Amino acid sequence: MTTTRVCVAQLADLDPPGRLADWLVEAGAEVDVIRPDALPLDPTAYAGFVVLGGPMGVHDNAEHPWLKQVRALMSMCVSKRIPLLAIGLGARLLAVAEGGEVEPGERGPEVGRGLTAKRDVSWTDPLCADLPLMQDVLHFHQDVITRLPVGAELLLSATRYPTQAFRVGSRAYGVQFHVETTPEIFRHWLDAHPDLARWANPVDTTDEGIAELHAETEEVWRPFVGRFVAMAAGELAPVAENLL
Repeated sequence: MTTTRVCVAQLADLDPPGRLADWLVEAGAEVDVIRPDALPLDPTAYAGFVVLGGPMGVHDNAEHPWLKQVRALMSMCVSKRIPLLAIGLGARLLAVAEGGEVEPGERGPEVGRGLTAKRDVSWTDPLCADLPLMQDVLHFHQDVITRLPVGAELLLSATRYPTQAFRVGSRAYGVQFHVETTPEIFRHWLDAHPDLARWANPVDTTDEGIAELHAETEEVWRPFVGRFVAMAAGELAPVAENLL
C-alpha cells in the first residue's frame, strides 16, 4: 500500500496543527510537521502540503526570511499540481505567491465567528461541493486578501471581506479562516492578543461559545480534510484541467 505523505508547515509556535493533524491521520495520511526553515526544496517528496497560520505579515521578510521559501514552495505546488491546503496566513501567502494582493483590513480585524456563503463555482469543486450553502467559520486575523491571483476561483465569500476561500489552479486551496484550532488554542490566541480579542462577539470569548463554534466547524471541515487527503492519494479527482 502506498503511503500518502502530507507535510504540514507550522509557521509559528502559536498555531500548531491541533485537531487538523488528527483529521489527516484519520483520513489515512502520514503526517510530517515541519518548521519553515526545514521545508523541503523539492515538494514532490510529498503527496500533499498544508501551510498553517501565524501572526506575521506576508511581507515581513526582514524579520522572517523563510517567508520567501514558503511562497516559493507554494508556487511549486501549484505548478507541479501537488494538493495544497493553505490556512490563515498560509492562504494569504498563497495569494501573494501567485500574484494576488494582501492588505490590512479597512473594516477592522475578523475575530471569532463569521458567516460565509458558497459561490456558484464551489458546487462543482471536488473539495467544496459537499459544504453547506452557508456556515460559520472561525476567524483570527487583521490582514485580508484584497485581490486574488489571475485565474483563481473564489469558493466562499462573506459580506465584510469577500475572499474567504479560493482555489488556485486545480489543487491549491486557501482558506482565510481557521479549521485547525482547538478551544484551548483559540483561548490562548484571545489571551495573547487582547487588541484583536476585543473585536470578537462577546459570546465567542466564552467557554461555551468557543466550544460550540469548534463543534460546528468540526462537523463541516473534518470531512473536507478527508477529501483533501483523498485527492492527495489520487482517490479523488481534482477539478478538470480544461475548466481552468
